[in-house]
Amino acid sequence: MVLPAVALVLTVLVAAVVLVDRRGALQVAAATASRAAGRGDAAAAAAVIAGLGPGATASYRHTDGMVCVDVQRRPGGPFAAVPLRATGCAAEDGR
Repeated sequence: MVLPAVALVLTVLVAAVVLVDRRGALQVAAATASRAAGRGDAAAAAAVIAGLGPGATASYRHTDGMVCVDVQRRPGGPFAAVPLRATGCAAEDGR
């Protein structure tokens, strides 16, 4: 009876580590896309978001000389109901 509980706990822990890794990748993508958008390279920004896989969405905000990219994606597995979000901002037009 103990072995199934241990297996379940280990599965959840591994899934949580994967979730944190995907969150980190999302943050890097948001930062990279915001820098590309800040340079005016919309194609590069879109390519970064597309590289995250299906279901990834991005919204762009331009305020006070800054461009911010909000990225969202739902992970798979046991945490599929938890949306992952990240935001990256960069100076617009190389200011």
